[in-house]
This record gives sequence, C-alpha cells and structure tokens, in this order.
Amino acid sequence: MTVRADDPPPDRLDDERDRDTGDLLRHAAEMAIDYRNGLPGRRVGVEPGTTVDDLRARLGGPLPIAGTDPRTVIDDLASGVDRGLVAMSGPRYFGFVIGGSVPAALAADWLTSVWDQNVGLYLGTPAAAVVEEVIAGWLVELFGLPSGTTVGFVSGATMANFTAMAAARHAVLRSAGWDVEEQGLQGAPPVRVIAGADGHVSLFNALRYVGLGRGRVERIATDDEGRMDVAALADALRGRDGPTIVSVQAGEVNSGAFDPIDRIAPIVREHPNAWLHVDGAFGLWAAASPRLRHLVRGIDGADSWGTDAHKWLNVPYDAGIVFVRDAAAHRAAMGMAAAYLPPAPGEERDPFDYVPEMSRRARGFPIYAAIRSLGATGIADMVERCCDTAARMARQLANHAGVRIVNEVVLNQVLVAVGDGPTTRAVVERIQTDGVLWLGATTFHGTPALRISVSGWNTSDADADRSVGAIVAAVDAVRGERGA
Repeated sequence: MTVRADDPPPDRLDDERDRDTGDLLRHAAEMAIDYRNGLPGRRVGVEPGTTVDDLRARLGGPLPIAGTDPRTVIDDLASGVDRGLVAMSGPRYFGFVIGGSVPAALAADWLTSVWDQNVGLYLGTPAAAVVEEVIAGWLVELFGLPSGTTVGFVSGATMANFTAMAAARHAVLRSAGWDVEEQGLQGAPPVRVIAGADGHVSLFNALRYVGLGRGRVERIATDDEGRMDVAALADALRGRDGPTIVSVQAGEVNSGAFDPIDRIAPIVREHPNAWLHVDGAFGLWAAASPRLRHLVRGIDGADSWGTDAHKWLNVPYDAGIVFVRDAAAHRAAMGMAAAYLPPAPGEERDPFDYVPEMSRRARGFPIYAAIRSLGATGIADMVERCCDTAARMARQLANHAGVRIVNEVVLNQVLVAVGDGPTTRAVVERIQTDGVLWLGATTFHGTPALRISVSGWNTSDADADRSVGAIVAAVDAVRGERGA
C-alpha cells in the first residue's frame, strides 16, 4: 500500500469508516423501530393505487454506474418500498399462516445479519453450530419426538418436506438394496408415495424435487374436513411390500384439521418397507400445548416431520425445520464431503450434514432467542391464544345472516362462506382495499370461502373484533351492490 503525504493515517481512515458505518446502522435501526412501532395502526395491505409500474418507477431505472452514498441508498429503498409493503408481522394479518416476530427473535435476527456467519461446518462457526445443536434438542423435547431424532434448519416447509422426502427415499431404497445417492433413480425399484387428497402443495413440490414426481402420488380420500380415510389407506397398503412413503398432515392448510396419525402410524408400521412422514408446517406446534396435544396424538410413531418456526414460533423468515428419526438416512441424503471441507474434530455437529445447503445464514439464533424468551409455557400460551382468537372470530361471524362457517374450527383456521366465487372475490378485494386487515380467498371441497389464519403473537381481542367488523361491513356492502 502506497500512502501519499496528504493521506490521513490508516488508523484515522479506520475510525472514519467505523463511524460512518455506525451512523448508517443507527439510522437504519431508527427507521426499523419506527416501522415496528407503527404496525398496530398501519394499514395492513398496500397503499391504494399502488401498481407494479409505480413500484418499478420508484425502485428501478438503469444499472447504476457510479456508487451512491449508502445513507441515500437506504433512504431511497425505505421510501421506495413503503407503499408496497404488507404488514405481515402486524396484529391483523390473517392472509396466510404467517406469524409476526416476537421481540427477542427480531433482535437476534438483526444480530444474525451483523455477525454474518455461514453455518455449514462446525469449524467455520462453532457458536452457531452449537446453538443449532441446543435448539434441536429443545424442539425434539417440546414436540415429544423420539430420542435421537436429528434436526435440520432449512428455509421453509417446502425444503423441510424435501429433506424428509430425500431421507425417506434413501431409507426405503436402501432396504430394497439400492443406493440412490450413488446410483440415482434410473433403474431403481419403484417407490410408491401415498398422501391424502388434501395434501399441501409444498409436499408435492418436494416430491418433484427429489425425482419421485408429484403426478405419481396415490391420493387417499379425505372426509369433509380434509382428514385422511384410514380404512382407504389400509386397503392401499394391504398386500403391497415394495418401497413406500406415506405422508400425513398435522393441520390441513384450509380447515386446520389433523389426519388421525395415532390410527395411521400402526398401519404403516405393519408394512415391511414403509416410511411415515408428518407434514406439520403449522399444526405440529399443537404438540407444544397440553390443551391441544391430543390433535397430534401418535406423531412419535412417524419417521420424519416438517414444520416452520416463522409460523407459530413467530420468528423472522426463513426458519423451516425438519426432523428425521433415522439419523443415518438423514446424513446419507444430505451430507457432503470434499478434500477442502475438514470434518468436525470430534463429537461436534456439522450443520450441513442435515440440510440441502452448504452456505446459509445462522437461522438458529432467532429460534434460540424465541424459545428462551417464551419458554415452553409461553409457546403453548401463544398457540392457544391464536386458536382462541380464531374461535372468537368464527363465533362472531356465524351470527351474521350473510355468513356461514365452513369448517370445524379446531385450530387457528376459519373458512367463511359469503356466496359464490365472484362474490367471495369481491369481498376479499374490498377487505384488502379497506386495509383494516388482510385475508385471502380459497376453495375448499368446492366451496369458495374467505380464509382466516390466526398465527400472530400480537393479535389481541380488540384486533379480532375490529377485523370481524370490517369483514361484516365488506360482506354487507358487496351483497348490497349485488342486490342480495
């Protein structure tokens, strides 16, 4: 390095750089705190009139040639995106099963970005690796899963299901004498995959990713709530002994219903070469509640489980979690080795043995903070409170003449029928435009419905009541316009 006579000494350069960085981070933190504090009063949907062209004009333009002052960049970004943000972490967002971020998890997520750890090898970041090991044990205990279950921290439910399906594929083909990781699927014994007719799209995407094909899944009939028909599953398995994967649901995405896992698990166990997976993106958290645990009775008889911490643990994205009973199958499906990748020096856990990615952020820190700040009793209370809020909203809406509650409200999901498809879409559009709350539409077993998902830690009774009032007002307005 050549230093000119008029250059400040290197230590002064360092001081100025650190001061500038600190000022920028404090400025960003102040904007973040203002946004967070404003969530209770913020309109939940985007500002009326906001279009994709508007956002492109605010944020786009030609490729920058020269650099821009970082503070200007942050200010422009914040002002440019503001009209297009949806208050997903606010108290009246019911559109999908998306929790907010409890304060400790949000703070830990900020530190996670600053620490900037690549969680692959234990030797690369021992602290992050040990945090994942610690919370893996906590979560296995919280959900009541078998001792020795291995855990991977992935991006979301799709990758949790993908990882579980890869482990399942390994195990059932290994039992048939086939090494799928070495030999691939060409020429392999066929693998049957069985799921309920109301299985979630993330499972079918996961099967597509692992080469088992979403179109080859054998769909088992379900009842009016989306629960798998146990007798039909038993018929499908009877007399068949080839490699088989069965996937059940803990929390159907529309109704919130649970497959009867306690009756399904023994049937699958009788099959000589079958694997049972539980897709529990949000419903698995019922296991954390003494009051709701009966809904997941029998889950300890499965072989793998998938869930999302950004749903009912209320941590920031991304925070999927996969659990696998067969540790060898889990590592065989996900683990990797190369000359430049030193193994853990002893009993330490290399995180990349349990997930698809080599490089990823330290997802464990926010989860650790959430569990520590809430404790098992706090997690149970948060889950139960959301379910109570869903039931409260369903009771109030059921009293309105233009509304019918479609499902049994057993968890946090409420399906609200307000008319035919066009009427339902019109009601949703009015609700989203009004901005008091945000919800979406679905069709469940042929019935168009509003879909309410209550999963935020900060949703109060007052938020629920205000939201019900806005829903009723939208229904009345649309029905009035249509002469209903």
